[in-house]
Amino acid sequence: MNKHSILVTGALLGGLAVGLGAFGAHALKNILVQNGRTDTYELAVRYHFYHALALLLIGSVASPGSKKFSYPTFFILAGVLVFSGSLYLFALTNITGFAMATPIGGVLLLTGWVLLALKLASKTREP
Repeated sequence: MNKHSILVTGALLGGLAVGLGAFGAHALKNILVQNGRTDTYELAVRYHFYHALALLLIGSVASPGSKKFSYPTFFILAGVLVFSGSLYLFALTNITGFAMATPIGGVLLLTGWVLLALKLASKTREP
């Protein structure tokens, strides 16, 4: 992904986090309270939003035309989808099978952060 794509992805992910947070606080409140999963849903929104901001920061340091941050971006995006997505589903359905995917999302997020650190530490210029 190039600078522009990373920034657009981060912005869309951030907007989605705000929307899902508001939806959870209002339209889904009764379901979340009934399931006893309000905290789970809030955790999903929080990680979702943190990583949207991370993508915006990654995009802001990327050089135009560079694909240096493609892998970190991919892993962070996949991590949000799996980590937060599984928590959203778990909170809404109380089906524990969804929560079993959450650690996989966590590993994807960690991988993204490690790859980001390696790319930032790298002194070589990449296209």
